[in-house]
Amino acid sequence: MPAKLDRLETMREFVTGAAITLGAQTDLALDAALATDEAVTNVIVHGYGLDQGEIELIMTREGNDLVIRILDAAPEFDPTLVPAPDLETPLELRAPGGFGVHLLRLLMDSVSYRRLPEGLNELTLKKREALH
Repeated sequence: MPAKLDRLETMREFVTGAAITLGAQTDLALDAALATDEAVTNVIVHGYGLDQGEIELIMTREGNDLVIRILDAAPEFDPTLVPAPDLETPLELRAPGGFGVHLLRLLMDSVSYRRLPEGLNELTLKKREALH
């Protein structure tokens, strides 16, 4: 799909529907959609910026695990290297942002990244034992 913020609703509907079709309960499907939304928003805003680009979503079932692969051609960025946010500092003293990756880690059981040989970023989100 085109990497545009106005396509996020379509992406969320796809992820939610596909997760339910694969066997996830509604609450887990919504968590998967929220996690994917955060990851894709980061790609659109921080990866592509003002440039045109595309994002591919691939959802699969591995046993009882729900697996979401997000592929893009934005500049290389490994979100797994982003440090956890400082939750001890009062909110008004914190720099804005930085919670998207943290939310991914909270919602999903596994978040991994790799740069593919063809120059694409691949972010894999996994929710274990999410499917029936």
